Amino acid sequence: MKQSCTRSELLRNVQETGFACVELNLYLDNHPEDKNAINIYNSLVAQFKQARCAYESKYGPLTNFGYAPSQYPWQWICDPWPWDREFNK
Repeated sequence: MKQSCTRSELLRNVQETGFACVELNLYLDNHPEDKNAINIYNSLVAQFKQARCAYESKYGPLTNFGYAPSQYPWQWICDPWPWDREFNK
């Protein structure tokens, strides 16, 4: 991924890698012995984590708990929600 991505590009990367993780997870539920798929899944999980961290470090948390610590005072989100933005800018 290039260094200076737009907000929509960062979010799209989170969505794409997250989707790939879910799909491969479903595949592995039925093919638990597929070592190659497990390796790809583990790589995708790392990519998803990196994509999520890149987005959250710049624009704030994507979920309400578990992935992003809060500054003091407690604040969940100050900007519009990610899905409330227009992503074609």
